[in-house]
Amino acid sequence: MVNIERTQTGVRLERTTLKVLKGLAEYLDLSLGELLEGISLHAFEGKAPFTPTTLAKIEQLKAVYGLTLTSAAHRLDERQ
Repeated sequence: MVNIERTQTGVRLERTTLKVLKGLAEYLDLSLGELLEGISLHAFEGKAPFTPTTLAKIEQLKAVYGLTLTSAAHRLDERQ
């Protein structure tokens, strides 16, 4: 086992994106932090973080929470 040190952070995320992430974390029995950490580590290695089954669940969660953003929308204008 690898010993690590985690630190508390505050991040701002788009509202429906956060809802989908929280729902997915619950589905996978992970904390939100563990999910984000896993996604990041997979991305750093150029690997896909999700199985086809998990991607299907993500699509369900996106429909439930109204998430329509795509990866092309990484530069967004925030409402004031």
